[in-house]
Amino acid sequence: MKQFLSMLRRYARPYAKYAGGSVVMNVLSAVFNIFSFTLVIPLLQILFKINDKVYTFIPWDSVEFGFKEKVINNAYWWVGNFMEVHGALFTLIMLSGFMVLMTLLKTTCYFGSTAVMVPMRTGLAKDMRMQIYNKILDLPLGFFSQERKGDIIARMSGDVSELDSSITGSIDMLIKNPILIIFYVGTLFFISWKLTLFVMIFAPIMIWLMGVIGRNLKKRSTEAQALWSDTMSQVEETLGGLRVVKAFLAEKKMSARFDKVTGAMKRKNTRVATRQALAHPVSEFLGTVMICIVLCFGGSLIIMDKSFIDAPTFIFFMVILYSVIQPIKDLSKAAYNIPKGLASMERIDKILQAVNTIEEKPDAKDIKEFKDSIRFEHVSFSYEDGREILHDIDFEIKKGQTIAIVGASGGGKSTLVDLIPRFYDVNEGRITIDGVDVRDLKLASLRSLMGNVNQDPILFNDSIRANIAFGVENPTDEQVSEAARIANAAEFIDAKEEGYDTNVGDRGVKLSGGQRQRVSIARAILKNPPILILDEATASLDTESERAVQDALDKLMSNRTTIAIAHRLSTIKDADEIIVIDSGRIVERGKHDELIAKGGYYRKLHDMQAL
Repeated sequence: MKQFLSMLRRYARPYAKYAGGSVVMNVLSAVFNIFSFTLVIPLLQILFKINDKVYTFIPWDSVEFGFKEKVINNAYWWVGNFMEVHGALFTLIMLSGFMVLMTLLKTTCYFGSTAVMVPMRTGLAKDMRMQIYNKILDLPLGFFSQERKGDIIARMSGDVSELDSSITGSIDMLIKNPILIIFYVGTLFFISWKLTLFVMIFAPIMIWLMGVIGRNLKKRSTEAQALWSDTMSQVEETLGGLRVVKAFLAEKKMSARFDKVTGAMKRKNTRVATRQALAHPVSEFLGTVMICIVLCFGGSLIIMDKSFIDAPTFIFFMVILYSVIQPIKDLSKAAYNIPKGLASMERIDKILQAVNTIEEKPDAKDIKEFKDSIRFEHVSFSYEDGREILHDIDFEIKKGQTIAIVGASGGGKSTLVDLIPRFYDVNEGRITIDGVDVRDLKLASLRSLMGNVNQDPILFNDSIRANIAFGVENPTDEQVSEAARIANAAEFIDAKEEGYDTNVGDRGVKLSGGQRQRVSIARAILKNPPILILDEATASLDTESERAVQDALDKLMSNRTTIAIAHRLSTIKDADEIIVIDSGRIVERGKHDELIAKGGYYRKLHDMQAL
């Protein structure tokens, strides 16, 4: 319960007014319901003519009688007078009509109590998804290297949906049912406190039995949601690798793998659903048992003329007692749903409570322009598992220079350039821009100095125009077209039927590799950053596409400070300095001809490519 209340404090506070409206509506609903049931007594007396007593009005300020006696006596007195004036049949019709009116008011308030909570339910789900999404945008790249994309998607979709149905759906019941139970139990005590105390003997037993069924539900729900994440991860992997699956005729293997995880999820969900399904029949059975015990006890007293209430009042007591069973059942249902939802909340919190290691200092500085140099000062970096990626990296990049970084795959080249915009933070040493440690700069101003072009161009499922303009506020059509022209992309864009409004598809699948890369370059050109980071920007292209892209890159690199990671050494032989990295260490550095003349590691790489 503590965990549930904590969740409400986090998310439900902006919607407190809706909860307040629901409380008011539920109170009115309970009052109108009790009034409508109260009319059962005079209706039965009129129908069966079982009360011949003559009542006289008792003044409300009389001190000889209690409030209960005055209310009951004066109600009977009024009905008796009405019958004398208008007759029993008309009185019966009027009381029935009044009962219909009370029921109409009750159901209207009941609808209102549910309707007023709808904005809260939908708002909570939306707020949770926005909080998760914003947290995903905020977390460093290192977090996602340890998490599966399918698992994160499952938490945003399946777990939030589970929270919506399990917990936010239970809030309405948690507001309504306690109100109904309080009012109904209060009415039972008002009718007969002795009979109500007799009923209370069985209530703890009923609640205990319901609790037995609900145990371990949270644990099993957590296991079921984990299997749902596995399912989503496999779907995401299959969609990403569908070409390989088909090429290696692995459809049956993937299907069997998917069947295994979905089968395990089915078995776990079956156990959870079965335990949940027990809630209604068990509460129904226990409620019926309690009703029958009270009926036998009270009925026996009436039959033996030893009862402290008359027969119509006893029937009214039974009606209210039966009415209190439903809110108890609904409350027990909420008690099952909440642990199931809290299991999803724990999985969501793994994202929401993840620590962002890339912190911005309170007194972080703005940097408006790049003036002098980027400096790596004895930089070392290791991932969280302790595996060292870079060791004692020390070099300087002057403004306007083109620095190439080469080496075998896995040597730490991409990690090195990721340290500059603080996608990761160094473990030892420091990186400075114009003499200022990048950790002392505001992230937004630091990253605004840089533009990235990667080996695998990342495009979004939107128009070509939107992808070029990504990250730039309100560029004009002329600026977008000029960026595309410089990137050698204007020709193929203009050839398309919808031009710049052409949708590129998921990750740019509707464009060729060279076209995607040129759109990516156009995006960097439009941003116009002083520092350019190229991560093997032509490595995956054919010769013709590479020429078009390289020409676009040459235009982009003009008058900019460029850090280029390259496998194809022919693309970086004109660089101002080439830094050769092997196993996270700088093993050689110099110009192309100097490194060839040394006959070392770079010469070995060059000769292998020449072959």
